[in-house]
Amino acid sequence: MDDNRILKVSELTANIRTLLEGRYPFVRVAGEISNLSRPASGHLYFTLKDGQAQIRVVLFRMQRRYLAKEPSNGMEVVCLGRISVYEPRGEYQLIADTLDFRGAGSLQQAFEVLKAKLATEGLFDQARKRPLPFLPGHITLITSPQGAALHDFLRVARRRFPGITIAIYPVAVQGEQAAATMVAALDQIRNEIETDVLVLCRGGGSSEDLWAYNDEELARAIRRGRVPVVSAVGHEIDFTIADFAADLRAPTPSAAAELLLPEQAALHKAVSMQADRLVRLMEQKLSQAARHLHFARRQLLAMPHPVDSLLLQVDQLRNNLERGLLKRLDMRAQQVARLEQRLQACSPSLALARQGKALALVETRLLQAGENIVSGNEQRLHRALAVLQAVSPLATLTRGYAIARKKDRKKNIIRSTSQVVPGEALELLLAAGRLECRVEKALPDEESGPGFSHKVTN
Repeated sequence: MDDNRILKVSELTANIRTLLEGRYPFVRVAGEISNLSRPASGHLYFTLKDGQAQIRVVLFRMQRRYLAKEPSNGMEVVCLGRISVYEPRGEYQLIADTLDFRGAGSLQQAFEVLKAKLATEGLFDQARKRPLPFLPGHITLITSPQGAALHDFLRVARRRFPGITIAIYPVAVQGEQAAATMVAALDQIRNEIETDVLVLCRGGGSSEDLWAYNDEELARAIRRGRVPVVSAVGHEIDFTIADFAADLRAPTPSAAAELLLPEQAALHKAVSMQADRLVRLMEQKLSQAARHLHFARRQLLAMPHPVDSLLLQVDQLRNNLERGLLKRLDMRAQQVARLEQRLQACSPSLALARQGKALALVETRLLQAGENIVSGNEQRLHRALAVLQAVSPLATLTRGYAIARKKDRKKNIIRSTSQVVPGEALELLLAAGRLECRVEKALPDEESGPGFSHKVTN
């Protein structure tokens, strides 16, 4: 090819197309679907993307009917097709023949995980939704001042209710910093601006373009404060986390204006109809009251001295009422007195006092009986001690006697000479101490003198 030759755009594009189609006759490409479009032609147009790049894809109607299911944004798929160039726009694209579905893409999975987490916390509960005012006097739009969504909202709002006050708080509506700027805007507006409702406003776009509205901090900022928040993000088919967290989800910015504002003309008409109905009802009531007054006046004029008669009847009724009341009061007073007497007779304090006296008497008698029993037992004990002392061997021992007993384990007392043998060791118990002795000789009873002669061994 001549390097100095000047090519037309169409020639260069055709050459590029030939190179691409020859180099990639068939190729498999994996990615996530976004920006899915279904025009009336029946073809499918979408973007296939990963974390670093994206490519336009077209699936023609003839191949679409062989799909196992309809694709949707966020799906992870593998496309089998060929690379081509659309010459009128100079764009290369993938013409797909088949789609192999692999499930939800990374963005869709992140969306579902965050949605489930916030739903479990109750952030989306209907009971937590704040009521919207019937006719807000002040609306604050949190949006991009250059977006078409702002102009759609303003156009519908001015048509439905021209006198409404609308403030615009400019923020970034897509990109990495968009969610943070919207969170800051929500908090600042609640602290510094008196407004009746806040509207997050943005037009349609791909899931990536709308991803800022799937931020967790933004969802929590929407739920803070007392001012209700309306989410008007994307198209009717687009759903974001902000839609679930908001007090009202509008399909589009234009629909948000219609939901927030009644038509002024229709409202004036309804108020006028209600005012007319109220006037008619008041006229009917006044007419009815006038007829009743006219009838009562005629009845009053027909009575002889109607006022004097009525005054006398009133006095008589008042006297009867006073006498009846006094009589009933006297009867009630007597009933109360009888009940007081019965109540005093049954009073717990009186019964407690009587029982206390009885208990004190029983306690005194019990103490006296105890003392008598103790005194009697002491006297019997003294007598028994005297008798015991009189017959006690110890008392005998104090008069100079001794008790002889064996030195074996049983310690039997010696009462007869037949119980011992000469040379046997014995033990003599004295009034003070004891003696260990040995038998020398046993003497019969008729011999005088002591029954034993012994010697002290210890």
